[in-house]
Amino acid sequence: MPDDGEPHAITVHLDRLLAERGMTLTELSEKVGVSVVNLSILKNGRAKAVRFSTLTALCAALGCQPGDLLGYRSPEAIGSVS
Repeated sequence: MPDDGEPHAITVHLDRLLAERGMTLTELSEKVGVSVVNLSILKNGRAKAVRFSTLTALCAALGCQPGDLLGYRSPEAIGSVS
């Protein structure tokens, strides 16, 4: 497990999905019942966990699959990011 200060391998594509759907973070917040602050933390890759209920609500509101929202970067790719 990475330390708190270390980048993690899971990436979040919330900004891309919002842009593709012409939706704001505020609109998404209202649809899924999650605060704008918490969605912003998720969007900016600072979240440490996501509840399945939140993931379900996000996928329903955005009309996507979990794999559209989340991605994985190998540890080698993370280590090369400066």
